[in-house]
Amino acid sequence: MFRTHGPDWRNAQQGHLSLGQLKVMSAIEQCRSAALGGHVLRCEGCGQDQIAYNSCRNRHCPKCQASAAQRWLQARQADLLPVDYYHVVFTLPAPISAIAYQNKAVLYALLFDVAAETLLTIAADPKHLGASIGATLVLHTWGSALTHHPHVHGIVPGGGLSPGGERWVACKPGFFLSVRVLSRLFRRRFLEALTQAHRSHRLRFFGELAALADAHVFADWLCPLRQCEWVVYAKRPFAGPEAVLAYLSRYTHRVAISNSRLLAMDERGVTFRWKDYRAEGRTRHKTMTLDVDEFMRRFLLHVLPAGLHRIRHYGFLANGNRTVKLRRIRELLVQEVDAAAQTSSVDVGPCPAQPAFLCTHCGAPMIVLLTFARGQPIRAPPQRAQAP
Repeated sequence: MFRTHGPDWRNAQQGHLSLGQLKVMSAIEQCRSAALGGHVLRCEGCGQDQIAYNSCRNRHCPKCQASAAQRWLQARQADLLPVDYYHVVFTLPAPISAIAYQNKAVLYALLFDVAAETLLTIAADPKHLGASIGATLVLHTWGSALTHHPHVHGIVPGGGLSPGGERWVACKPGFFLSVRVLSRLFRRRFLEALTQAHRSHRLRFFGELAALADAHVFADWLCPLRQCEWVVYAKRPFAGPEAVLAYLSRYTHRVAISNSRLLAMDERGVTFRWKDYRAEGRTRHKTMTLDVDEFMRRFLLHVLPAGLHRIRHYGFLANGNRTVKLRRIRELLVQEVDAAAQTSSVDVGPCPAQPAFLCTHCGAPMIVLLTFARGQPIRAPPQRAQAP
């Protein structure tokens, strides 16, 4: 799609695309093509020769995230605890989403920090859990129909360390924290932080939102948002650490749309599957056809600012103290659970190393015969010696 229609659309949108969006388009167009170089491979099983082109490794490319997700998951296995894990989602209202699109770096950072602060504050309150918890937050900026819909998914162990760090405080079975309380604090703290960002002139407004640059207009615009409900919800616990890893593998390195959801590209446009969360049952899963230009526009809505980390860790999972805190938590949990049960829950084991290349015909490992760089012509693979 990008290779066929991208050049013309890029020319038509000249001056309206950011450098980051142009880089993403270029990377996707060149991904797995001779433009990036590659390898000549030979199967050790059936002897089949094959050319494998290099990937672009851009974090917005649908083809390049599977291996990145696998590497990240292997690094995270050591962090799993033998406790229930909960899935919490914080979503920005639609009016603020419009501001977020024009101020991605500022608003996405606020979304991360305020969501984490909300979780840590409510959990530390003795009226709720009274413990210091940890959380992994993952940013998604899209809805199923590729609209701009910023929200963070939180993966949270069901408990935390007591204030003195002398015991593990588990949450109630099947219940983490009150979503109503989380929603109220999240709304208040986010609006406070947003107001402060406006006062410090860190926000920019364009087009229909240009009037919000005025402090009085902005304050009036915020008033309805102080009264409406902000969506925060928590899902039931995962079925063990293995389910947490399976979930993370789907969410951590996901892009706006995967190739598997694309159904067709023809004279009518691009047809893809999407999920209508307002519908129930079989009517929830639908198909949508968009003009190619509109599809590319929606896809590029979700290009992240350079340097913005979309996966972040907080509390006892923060990078600075994760190792020490997890060691202490495991020591405390050993005193509370049966050793055999702990082993069956925690020891998910390292994923076996997979060959870098597998034969598409027989599945056997392939060896590299030749490596060629960007723009280098491909030579024929060396001929096998003929038997005398």
